Amino acid sequence: MADLFGSASVPEQTGHRPLADRLRPQTLGEVIGQPQVIGPEAPLTVMLEGGALSSLIFWGPPGVGKTTIARLLADETDLHFVQISAIFSGVPELRRVFDAAKIRRQNGQGTLLFVDEIHRFNKAQQDGFLPHMEDGTILLVGATTENPSFELNRAVLSRAQVLVLERLGQQDLELLVARAEAELEVGLPLDAGARQALLDMADGDGRALLNLIEQVAAWKTDAPLDKAALGRRLSKRAAQYDKGGDEHYNLISALHKSVRGSDPDAAVYWFARMLEGGEDPRYLARRFVRMAVEDIGLADPQAQAVCLQSWDTYERLGSPEGELALSQAVIYLALAPKSNANYVAYKAARRAARATGSAPPPKHILNAPTSMMKEQGFGAGYAYDHDAEDGFSGQNYFPDEMERPALYQPVERGFERDLKKRVDYFAKLRLQRET
Repeated sequence: MADLFGSASVPEQTGHRPLADRLRPQTLGEVIGQPQVIGPEAPLTVMLEGGALSSLIFWGPPGVGKTTIARLLADETDLHFVQISAIFSGVPELRRVFDAAKIRRQNGQGTLLFVDEIHRFNKAQQDGFLPHMEDGTILLVGATTENPSFELNRAVLSRAQVLVLERLGQQDLELLVARAEAELEVGLPLDAGARQALLDMADGDGRALLNLIEQVAAWKTDAPLDKAALGRRLSKRAAQYDKGGDEHYNLISALHKSVRGSDPDAAVYWFARMLEGGEDPRYLARRFVRMAVEDIGLADPQAQAVCLQSWDTYERLGSPEGELALSQAVIYLALAPKSNANYVAYKAARRAARATGSAPPPKHILNAPTSMMKEQGFGAGYAYDHDAEDGFSGQNYFPDEMERPALYQPVERGFERDLKKRVDYFAKLRLQRET
């Protein structure tokens, strides 16, 4: 398996060697990027300096050096490196790996077991690592592109430190290009605009960039290619997006918080990012309705109607025209006055309902369709609000033993400003009726 991000020499091999393999680093100092993990005072640096490397989980996107760093950790600690993939490995192979590690340990050699895509192992398979981690048979280094909090057993996480690896930045990718050109002993036949476009195509993935470089370096051209020419020869990589994985939840969180933060530019950007990733527009339409009732509420009652109308328009027009109606809705939501008073009131009401159990309504607001119920006092003393001069009786409608709560607290924004006046008005009348 090819590793990334280095410029050190390796023994001669016959046959074609991919550029990523030729640029494999020989030390952690040659790894590009990830200063939060391998930089000065970073966790791995501190562990290695203290001679106390623990089991690890590397969480990050593809092509950022997870395999490379794991292999170099084995070299730094004189551990035997074993690599398996959870996609292709089952219980029999795991047993063979553990048995070999036990023999190796008896002979004084430790084992660093690198498990790629570790989240693909089921709970029972993940549990199988525990005794071998605890007795020192293996030092586990797992790699995952998914959130370990959701995908890995709590027992495994309690015995390993999670380190987050980040997609490579602009400077990291530029350094990788420079190393590749030095290794190939040729400059890429690209002008400045095309060179930047090549970095954009990689989308923070070092392995992908090296693969693209290898293609471009083989082209025979009379003059540097511009961005348009590069685009004709290379297809842009699809943006990283998994409709059932972390990116889905990360992007919908960014979209929702942009709406809540009244930023229409950011909101429509994240909306477009999700569409470009292949998200179902109907999922987004449903989320817009939720945003309308959760974050805008009665500050702008029209917001919910706008969302439902845009959803209906999408269903009538279909793609791609219908997405324009959804875009209109998300911009409306971002610019609408915000209030979560309804959301807060609902949550508080649910807590109050659980706390009060089966407390019955006060008898004066219960119907009494039978004579026996009338004799029991059902409906006695009920004041018909329309008979009151101001249409408000001020009676208590909560259980008799329950202290009246103030669940709905409208804000001084949008239409809720008017609703707050009504709430205050009725509270004043209620106080007058009680006294």
